[in-house]
Amino acid sequence: MRRSVLIAALGFVGFISFAPTASAEFNPAVETRYDASGNPTDGVEFFKLHQSNPAGISYTPIPRQTVDYHGPYGKGTIVINTAERRLYLVQGDGTALKYGIGVGRPGFQWAGVHHVTDKAEWPGWTPPPEMRRRVPNLPAHMNGGPDNPLGARAMYIGSTYYRIHGSNEPWTIGQAVSSGCFRMTNDDVTDLYERVHVGAKVIVVN
Repeated sequence: MRRSVLIAALGFVGFISFAPTASAEFNPAVETRYDASGNPTDGVEFFKLHQSNPAGISYTPIPRQTVDYHGPYGKGTIVINTAERRLYLVQGDGTALKYGIGVGRPGFQWAGVHHVTDKAEWPGWTPPPEMRRRVPNLPAHMNGGPDNPLGARAMYIGSTYYRIHGSNEPWTIGQAVSSGCFRMTNDDVTDLYERVHVGAKVIVVN
């Protein structure tokens, strides 16, 4: 079943169609996932670990997929659909890679066109002043590592505070809980990080 996304950003209007090309069920026998500490773990054990948690959230892994792509954007473009809670990386061969993401909670979602301006492995985190005013007990800075909310990799979007990044809370992927950033599992963000270059276009639609 084809999905079409109407994009109207910076005066440009076009249709993008993403359609599955093959079944991509989660296969714990071959797919590695990361636990909340950033350690690789067997898929079955990961699923058992996050079937329930203190927040009462059921976690279901969202596997990467290759889908058909028919639209105006070239290879390397990132298209983020916040309503669908999916990120697409255009491959340039009539397909796109589709990833599950966590998105901004109500009041923190946004749309627009930017570019990737920087990339970092195990990035440090400096909460912006607005966030520290909302949550006074946040640290002024946290060094990168398994406990850091930015996870294993980060790609910085334009001159904004927003990033595409990993997470130390992988069970939140597929939900709207962030302050506007886009969360991925550590293995997915590492995969994306290796494919995306600084300067890549990022298109965010609601």
